[in-house]
Amino acid sequence: MSIPVRLPSALAAQAGGNRKLDAEGATVGAVLNHVVERFPSVGPRLRDPSGELYPFVTVYLNDQDIRFSDGFATVVHEGDEVVIVPAVAGG
Repeated sequence: MSIPVRLPSALAAQAGGNRKLDAEGATVGAVLNHVVERFPSVGPRLRDPSGELYPFVTVYLNDQDIRFSDGFATVVHEGDEVVIVPAVAGG
């Protein structure tokens, strides 16, 4: 099943300039793994060396932050969308 993944500008540069990708997988983790397989330089910008999502990166499945569901094990369904949002700071 193909799931659309929306990337912020900072990650799009690591994904060939693509702001939207289609990825395969039954869970959010599998979908993100597919993105990283295709664009390896995206991986270190999403996860720390132990594989955990960086605290300044939020991943949404539709409008739900995956940290409040099953994390990377959150099941995706046809019609779902994964959105990656980095924290923004400034003054």
